[in-house]
Amino acid sequence: MFDILHNYLALFLVGNWPHGPLGGVAITLVISALGLAVSFPIAVAIGLALVSPLRGLRRAASIWTRLIRGIPLLMLIFWAYFAVPLLVGAEVSAVTTAVSAIIVYESAFLAQIVRAGLEGLPRGQMEAARSNGLSWLQSMRYVQLPQALANMLPSIVNQFVSIIKATSLAYVIGVPELTYSAAQVNTITLTKPLQTFLVLAAFYFILCFAISRFAGRLERRIARQRAGLA
Repeated sequence: MFDILHNYLALFLVGNWPHGPLGGVAITLVISALGLAVSFPIAVAIGLALVSPLRGLRRAASIWTRLIRGIPLLMLIFWAYFAVPLLVGAEVSAVTTAVSAIIVYESAFLAQIVRAGLEGLPRGQMEAARSNGLSWLQSMRYVQLPQALANMLPSIVNQFVSIIKATSLAYVIGVPELTYSAAQVNTITLTKPLQTFLVLAAFYFILCFAISRFAGRLERRIARQRAGLA
């Protein structure tokens, strides 16, 4: 394992960059961050639809989230690989394809986090906001959402861990992420597959453990702030 780390650490970290495309841990984090950043606003819109007073909107949002959550991410990646170029009318990179699939997939999961965060707030707040003349959307924007977002932060950070692990599936369409880098190392060494993929597992563990610890610290900090305000 140490020989592999010594000889191929750069390949695991940045892929073939600067003599080739960025890869490894770096592109894994880029894809994960883009997936979270773009899917979250979509998830907020879907989450609002899930708690909307309009029955038809609630039902449509519920069907959408259940449908997407019931489809394997690998299937969405394959669909995006063939569908996105047809939709935009141009060739699309494998990274863009992977990000598109992750955005659709994660928005459904994040929408449920948004819904839970909104439903966890006291109902009296919405009634008070409406009695002061605010519309439903204004009440959500100025009263409910700011409080719910603070409650949702630890869950959102934990979802980032899931996105990082999900990027490994992008290997099948040639995205040079961390798993792809490990496959390259395995092809070069030929005789050390166990050591190579143990190193890969170690990288994923370090990334996910560090982010999970951060989520735990964030949750405790929010709990202390609430206790101080109580």
